[in-house]
Amino acid sequence: QLQLVESGGGLVQPGGSLRLSCAASVFTLGYYAIGWFRQAPGKEREGVSCIGSSGGSTNYADSVKGRFTISRDNAKNTVYLQMNSLKPEDTAVYYCIRQTGCGAGSLRVGSWGQGTQVTVSS
Repeated sequence: QLQLVESGGGLVQPGGSLRLSCAASVFTLGYYAIGWFRQAPGKEREGVSCIGSSGGSTNYADSVKGRFTISRDNAKNTVYLQMNSLKPEDTAVYYCIRQTGCGAGSLRVGSWGQGTQVTVSS
Protein backbone atom coordinates (compact mmCIF):
# COMPACT_ATOMS: atom_id res chain seq x y z
CA GLN A 1 0.00 0.00 0.00
CA LEU A 2 1.81 3.08 -1.27
CA GLN A 3 -0.68 5.57 0.12
CA LEU A 4 -0.72 6.91 3.62
CA VAL A 5 -3.64 5.94 5.85
CA GLU A 6 -5.45 8.65 7.77
CA SER A 7 -7.57 7.95 10.85
CA GLY A 8 -9.03 9.62 13.91
CA GLY A 9 -11.76 11.70 12.37
CA GLY A 10 -15.29 11.89 13.66
CA LEU A 11 -18.12 14.10 14.82
CA VAL A 12 -17.26 16.62 17.51
CA GLN A 13 -18.98 19.65 19.00
CA PRO A 14 -17.57 23.15 18.49
CA GLY A 15 -14.75 23.71 20.94
CA GLY A 16 -13.90 20.02 21.03
CA SER A 17 -10.73 18.18 20.09
CA LEU A 18 -9.63 15.36 17.83
CA ARG A 19 -6.28 13.80 17.08
CA LEU A 20 -5.71 12.59 13.56
CA SER A 21 -3.10 9.98 12.68
CA CYS A 22 -1.25 9.41 9.44
CA ALA A 23 0.48 6.07 9.10
CA ALA A 24 2.33 4.02 6.52
CA SER A 25 3.12 0.33 6.47
CA VAL A 26 5.15 -0.02 3.29
CA PHE A 27 7.73 2.73 3.57
CA THR A 28 9.48 4.78 6.24
CA LEU A 29 7.79 8.09 6.91
CA GLY A 30 10.92 9.43 8.58
CA TYR A 31 12.52 10.07 5.21
CA TYR A 32 9.83 12.60 4.28
CA ALA A 33 8.19 15.81 5.29
CA ILE A 34 4.47 15.19 5.81
CA GLY A 35 1.73 17.62 4.96
CA TRP A 36 -1.85 17.65 6.22
CA PHE A 37 -4.49 18.99 3.85
CA ARG A 38 -8.25 19.30 4.02
CA GLN A 39 -11.09 19.60 1.58
CA ALA A 40 -14.51 20.90 2.52
CA PRO A 41 -17.57 20.25 0.34
CA GLY A 42 -17.53 22.47 -2.72
CA LYS A 43 -14.08 23.84 -1.95
CA GLU A 44 -10.59 23.16 -3.16
CA ARG A 45 -8.14 21.15 -1.10
CA GLU A 46 -6.07 23.42 1.11
CA GLY A 47 -2.90 22.99 3.11
CA VAL A 48 -3.30 22.83 6.88
CA SER A 49 0.12 22.01 8.30
CA CYS A 50 3.47 20.47 7.46
CA ILE A 51 6.27 18.90 9.47
CA GLY A 52 9.83 18.28 8.37
CA SER A 53 11.33 14.81 8.26
CA SER A 54 13.03 15.15 11.64
CA GLY A 55 10.16 17.06 13.22
CA GLY A 56 12.32 20.12 13.72
CA SER A 57 10.32 22.38 11.45
CA THR A 58 6.60 22.92 11.27
CA ASN A 59 4.22 25.34 9.64
CA TYR A 60 0.51 26.03 9.82
CA ALA A 61 -2.19 27.74 7.84
CA ASP A 62 -3.26 31.00 9.46
CA SER A 63 -6.74 29.58 10.00
CA VAL A 64 -5.46 26.86 12.37
CA LYS A 65 -2.49 28.53 14.07
CA GLY A 66 -2.70 28.27 17.83
CA ARG A 67 -5.35 25.53 17.64
CA PHE A 68 -3.69 22.67 15.72
CA THR A 69 -0.38 20.99 16.49
CA ILE A 70 1.46 18.68 14.14
CA SER A 71 3.92 16.13 15.49
CA ARG A 72 5.54 12.89 14.47
CA ASP A 73 6.82 9.70 16.04
CA ASN A 74 9.22 8.19 13.55
CA ALA A 75 9.66 5.11 15.72
CA LYS A 76 5.93 4.44 15.22
CA ASN A 77 6.04 5.58 11.60
CA THR A 78 3.17 7.94 12.35
CA VAL A 79 2.41 11.64 12.06
CA TYR A 80 -0.28 13.27 14.17
CA LEU A 81 -2.46 16.35 13.93
CA GLN A 82 -3.86 17.44 17.27
CA MET A 83 -6.86 19.67 16.68
CA ASN A 84 -8.21 21.73 19.55
CA SER A 85 -10.88 24.42 19.79
CA LEU A 86 -12.52 23.03 16.69
CA LYS A 87 -14.89 25.23 14.71
CA PRO A 88 -17.64 24.35 12.25
CA GLU A 89 -15.45 25.73 9.47
CA ASP A 90 -12.90 23.00 10.24
CA THR A 91 -15.37 20.46 8.85
CA ALA A 92 -13.68 18.69 5.95
CA VAL A 93 -12.03 15.50 4.82
CA TYR A 94 -8.45 15.56 6.07
CA TYR A 95 -5.61 14.02 4.11
CA CYS A 96 -1.91 13.53 4.69
CA ILE A 97 0.75 13.11 2.04
CA ARG A 98 4.49 12.82 1.74
CA GLN A 99 6.37 15.89 0.60
CA THR A 100 9.95 16.68 -0.35
CA GLY A 101 9.89 19.50 2.21
CA CYS A 102 7.63 22.09 3.79
CA GLY A 103 8.85 25.19 2.06
CA ALA A 104 7.79 26.90 -1.14
CA GLY A 105 8.48 24.73 -4.13
CA SER A 106 8.20 21.48 -2.19
CA LEU A 107 6.70 18.64 -4.15
CA ARG A 108 4.14 16.08 -3.08
CA VAL A 109 5.18 12.44 -3.34
CA GLY A 110 2.74 9.66 -4.09
CA SER A 111 -1.03 9.78 -4.31
CA TRP A 112 -3.81 10.89 -2.01
CA GLY A 113 -5.32 8.39 0.37
CA GLN A 114 -8.94 8.04 1.43
CA GLY A 115 -8.75 10.75 4.05
CA THR A 116 -10.65 10.94 7.31
CA GLN A 117 -13.85 12.91 7.80
CA VAL A 118 -13.96 15.58 10.49
CA THR A 119 -17.34 17.10 11.24
CA VAL A 120 -17.71 19.91 13.75
CA SER A 121 -21.32 20.47 14.63
CA SER A 122 -23.59 20.90 17.60
